[in-house]
Order: sequence, then C-alpha cells, then structure tokens
Amino acid sequence: MFDYKGKVVAITGASSGLGKQMAEGFAQVGANLVLLARRIDRLEASAAEWSAKYGVEVLPIKCDVTDEASIDAALSAIDSKFGKVEVIINNAGGEKGTGTPLVDYKREDWDFTLNLDLTSVFTMTKKFAKYMEANIAGGKQGYGRVINIASIYGLVGNTVIPTIAYHSTKGAVVNFTKGAAAELATKGITVNAICPGYFYTELTTETLDSEMFQAFAKQSVPMQRYGREGELNSAAIFLGAEESSYVTGQALAIDGGYTCI
Repeated sequence: MFDYKGKVVAITGASSGLGKQMAEGFAQVGANLVLLARRIDRLEASAAEWSAKYGVEVLPIKCDVTDEASIDAALSAIDSKFGKVEVIINNAGGEKGTGTPLVDYKREDWDFTLNLDLTSVFTMTKKFAKYMEANIAGGKQGYGRVINIASIYGLVGNTVIPTIAYHSTKGAVVNFTKGAAAELATKGITVNAICPGYFYTELTTETLDSEMFQAFAKQSVPMQRYGREGELNSAAIFLGAEESSYVTGQALAIDGGYTCI
C-alpha cells in the first residue's frame, strides 16, 4: 500500500516548515513532486537534493497562491512536465496581526489573512480540481486528492495568544473542505483537511523551546510535547493515497491529543 511511484504530488508553501517536511515525506515513498512557493531559490535547492537522494522528479515553480495568473502559470508548467497531478496540498498560509486582541484588530490585517489563508485555498482547489476532473475523464490519471492544511485553531479557540483571523480562516477551511468534498465525491476526487497542532519548524523551535511554551505543552498537550519533524507526513501520505478512496470530507487533527481534552 501507499506506493507513490509515478504519481505527482504538488505542495504549496513547500520552501520551509511543514510544507517542506511533507514534500520530503512524499519523495521518500517515491512520488514525483511539484514544489510551489515564492522563494524559488529554496525550492531549487530542495529539488536538487531530493531528486539525487530519492530518485524522483522534482519540479520547482515560483508561485503566489493569492495571484490567479501565477496559479494558472503553475498549472501550465505542471501539465507540460507531467501531464497530470494526483495530489494537491494547500499548505501556504500565514497571518498578519498575530497577538492583536479582537477589539483592536485591523481590517487590513483581517483582509490579508482571509486572502492568504482562505481565498487562496478556494482558488487553488477550484483550478486543480477542474484540471484533475478533466484528466480523470480523459484517462490521464486515475484519481485526484485535495488536502487542505487547516489547524487545531480551526477546531477550537485558545487563551494563549489572540489570533482571531487565523481562527476564522482555518475554521472556514475545515468547512470548505466538507463542502468541496460533497461536490466532488462522484468525480473521483476526495477533499480532506489536516489540522496540525504545534510543530517544530525552523521558525517555531525557539518559541516552542521557551520556558513558557514548554510549561504550556505539559499542561495542555496529553503527550506533553510538541510535534517533531516528519510526524505530520504519514497523515498526508494516507490522505493522498489511491487506497484512501473512501475517505473524504474529514478534518484530521495531528496534535498529540490537544483537541481531545
């Protein structure tokens, strides 16, 4: 099971963090990759490393997920290189105004976050699902998978730091996933979401290792630790697999138990 040889997996936000971790996880199981992000130099470095290390084809593409023309150009490049894409992972995102209380939150920060974290997921899913659907109908590929990276903060609130726009967009991504899954269920395309908890990345390590956050982990995470590099990969590989054809519309929390208490 879960043999990705010959399959094509595209990942946004693949230049760093969880996107980069998941991309390498797919390379390890034999998938050809499309790496999408704005920092093309990082993508090219990963492409050279992984193609040599894992023997897979890796296509790095500079792409801004908030720009429809950029997405269209990426799809055109994918079609020219591979002629298909079985899996798209909508991982790119971020928030402006983190730490700002709701009553003081700026409208421009709200609009920025909604555009990056929610509208981009709509646009990417719309365009990639249409491409997948045509390919499935035409016999170019056997199935399609959309995986949206939401967050535990799309399932619950928090008392650690105000992140109102992030909560709103990630919660919307969870229900967008369910709506899209229902629409695409008869088209050979599944749509699921992953809701990561706190994970170590190059950007979060210093914060998560701080005395405050270590105490927070022991109090709020049943496993009493944060996610390690690679611990998200298996969920993405499962949801993207051909064998997972009866799994759709789900939001899977990978959080050490954070949302179970």
